[in-house]
Amino acid sequence: MGLRLKFNVVLIVCYLLGLGVSVFPFYYISRQEVVEQLQSQINVLRAQALAIRKYTSEEIQPLLADFSTIQFLPQTVPSFSAQTAFRNFREHYPEFFYKEAALNPTNPADLAEPWEQELIEKLRAAPDLEKDVSFRQTDAGTYYTVTYPLTIRSESCLACHSTPDKAPASMVALYGPKGGFGWKLGETIGAQIFSVPMSVAEGRIWRNLALFVGTASAIFLLLLLLLNVLLNRYVISPVLRMAKAAEAVSMGDASVPEFEYPGADEIASLSRSFNRMRRSLDSAMKMLEK
Repeated sequence: MGLRLKFNVVLIVCYLLGLGVSVFPFYYISRQEVVEQLQSQINVLRAQALAIRKYTSEEIQPLLADFSTIQFLPQTVPSFSAQTAFRNFREHYPEFFYKEAALNPTNPADLAEPWEQELIEKLRAAPDLEKDVSFRQTDAGTYYTVTYPLTIRSESCLACHSTPDKAPASMVALYGPKGGFGWKLGETIGAQIFSVPMSVAEGRIWRNLALFVGTASAIFLLLLLLLNVLLNRYVISPVLRMAKAAEAVSMGDASVPEFEYPGADEIASLSRSFNRMRRSLDSAMKMLEK
């Protein structure tokens, strides 16, 4: 195995080891950054949902309060308004999921599914928990899910959800007297659940990883080519010329000129030592001839 091949093998092995060591932290950091971006997007969606809830509560409910005594209008319910607006949003971004799920809802459409019930129970068991972040495994893949508790903070909410006899008759007539009652002040009755498939994030991660590996490989190949040129010029070529001169001298050819390599590096030092050895050998041979 020649010097050039050994040199290239060592460089390639070092590059592969370095690449292997750096890929995992790069993937981890990229994953964290993408998850933070997803969380930022979810924060914006939640802020929009809360804004719609507030607008419905402060503007729509008072405006239609008199009419609601005759016919209950779901559009006056903040939760209904927020989720309806989000369904329109999903027409443009279907990968996002949002639901205000409850264990005991007035509207049956808000009834929590088993996996949603687990999230709500987790929040109920930790009243100080502001949100829960989880990676939910489904048949369709992994979902990044953020859950915020829906807790009864105002007694005004109990006007419709304490007992059926205290609730608006129009609401009881629409939904019945079984669901959405018995709520208590300070109780977490449900949760705002936002979810987005991790495939969106994974796609970005792998694209970034491919770009990283491709860029690093291109730079390595360029440096490898440059190093081979330098190696050939400053090491291999002088050594081959010196070896050729040494072989000629060893065969008794005294006409070979001395090998001159200017500079102060190791090759130059080796060339000077070789020339001194050759002069000493010439002197010794002349002494023997006498």
